Amino acid sequence: MARMSDQPARWTQATVYPDMWADPDDDPRHNQGASPDGELETLQDFLTGYRMTLRMKCEGLDPEQLARRSVPPSTMSLLGLLRHLAEAERDWRNWITDGEPLPKLYGKRDADFDGAVADQAEVDAAYAALEREQAATDAALAEHPDLGERLGKDGIAVRELMVHRIEEYARHCGHADLLRECVDGRVGQ
Repeated sequence: MARMSDQPARWTQATVYPDMWADPDDDPRHNQGASPDGELETLQDFLTGYRMTLRMKCEGLDPEQLARRSVPPSTMSLLGLLRHLAEAERDWRNWITDGEPLPKLYGKRDADFDGAVADQAEVDAAYAALEREQAATDAALAEHPDLGERLGKDGIAVRELMVHRIEEYARHCGHADLLRECVDGRVGQ
């Protein structure tokens, strides 16, 4: 009869907590002190945490690993998620404007996942696009601190958009957990 060990065979020792991404005392997603005051600050804190989580799930992987697909027929990959969320950030800006929509970053539907190929230039471009689009959406929403304010052609409330952003990142962080485990067996918080 095989003995169970304290450490799963699929795991590589990354921290003193073998089942976690980071030592809880050093986890960059957990700030010290009290939680944020106010609804807007709380929503922004959750969004920041999920954004960091996604980046953590992609850390230390080469382009082939980032572009590795989940299971057929899905085209989902970690690199595809980075590209998809950059596209989503751009689209959210379209929701809050009355003007002409910004063009898609990657062209036709699902090109964010379909075009996620194992190339370092593509990886670098995806990270740059995500950072740029996040900053642009954050800046656009910073002009509207009233969570009840309605924006754009459809009159979406700032609060609804903030919650939707958090939901989108949280859902895709769940996908990233499974994708990362398929790549190198790493699991965690």
